[in-house]
Amino acid sequence: MNLKWTAALAACVMLASPSGAETVVVTAAQMVDVLAGREVAKPQITIVNGRITAVGHQGDAIPEGAKRIDLGERTMLPGLIDMHVHLTGDPHFSGYTGLEFTDNFWTVVGVANAKRTLEAGFTTVRNVGSANYDDVALKQGIERGYIAGPRIVPATYALGSTGGHCDATEFPPSITTSTVNIANSPDEYRALVRKVHKYGAEVIKVCMTGGVLSKGDSVGAQQLSYEEIKAIVDEAHMLGLRVAVHAHGTAGINDALRAGVDTVEHASLADEESFKLAKSHGAWFDMDIYNDDYILAEGAKNGMFAESLAKEKMVGLKQRQTFRAAHAAGVKMLFGTDGGVYPNGDNARQFAKMVEWGMTPLEAIQASTKSAAEALDKTADVGAIAVGRYGDIVAVDGDPLRDVRLLEHPSFVMKGGDVVKRP
Repeated sequence: MNLKWTAALAACVMLASPSGAETVVVTAAQMVDVLAGREVAKPQITIVNGRITAVGHQGDAIPEGAKRIDLGERTMLPGLIDMHVHLTGDPHFSGYTGLEFTDNFWTVVGVANAKRTLEAGFTTVRNVGSANYDDVALKQGIERGYIAGPRIVPATYALGSTGGHCDATEFPPSITTSTVNIANSPDEYRALVRKVHKYGAEVIKVCMTGGVLSKGDSVGAQQLSYEEIKAIVDEAHMLGLRVAVHAHGTAGINDALRAGVDTVEHASLADEESFKLAKSHGAWFDMDIYNDDYILAEGAKNGMFAESLAKEKMVGLKQRQTFRAAHAAGVKMLFGTDGGVYPNGDNARQFAKMVEWGMTPLEAIQASTKSAAEALDKTADVGAIAVGRYGDIVAVDGDPLRDVRLLEHPSFVMKGGDVVKRP
């Protein structure tokens, strides 16, 4: 085929695509309208070429030739969003047990976890930390159709300080470990922000305090100075990126908020000042209040360090109490689970915990849809069943506003108009 004919054929395909675009009409008994905060009876959703073109009611006109999907007595919701996952993590290999594998083993783990997460109803995730730019690789593979998975907002490496939560602290000095994500001054952090952005980061993740799973640090101890986190935030915002900060300890949380971070991950020991700072700066709390159950039940048998289990016992209940207090204080809240610390695909188990600790089912659902889309700055694309957004739909057998645990077992999942899971 000569070049002239190839170009002509391509032009014909582009011209034909609007009229030949696939049209899908989805109906159900009811729909959770997360924008209006109510349920709608007998909805009818029209999706053309992956995007929603009409949100109406059964009985409205249906485009000629449309493919019809009737979900019967089920309730449909927008595709869910998890704002804190590690798709390349597997909690069954904790502590030193992960050293049995080659570096690229974790990419393969990510392929399996991406599929599992999507089938669980999470059509968008924010991956806040992975080695070797694996989350970018997964995103590229999903977007090009090689593997199944959710839309990914990648952070690439989580940035941290020498000896901190995001450094490798498990080894003696004789073993050299990678420091590609480690910095120790404002200028060094500015350079790291530019580097990870260059290689695909769409959000910047920073380890501001110690953590549960890191060895040799205090879970609440601050690990970056105010000047360092301010440099990161300024650089990221200049590049149009948002900043997610891992922070358990009070001082680190509050310095990060003063510096202008966009989301605080974990936020376990936040206090009243933290709540005031978050509200005044418009920041979100993204609190993983389910995985305490998994860590304490399964961590020891998975090889988790004894000190990590001790730290979780110290901070887990306090984090849930902080969640309740932050919600009551009016702090903006997100749905983020730390998938990878517990098995990816079980993300929806957190909904029940959010309700147990103060939210209504609707608020918990909005945290993983409407609010998450706002925090991602992607309200044109995801987070609601609304005209113009992707045809991302989840359906459950029953009413999730009465029993939020129904979301743990979705019977139908659609991403961009394509059916991922059927009843």
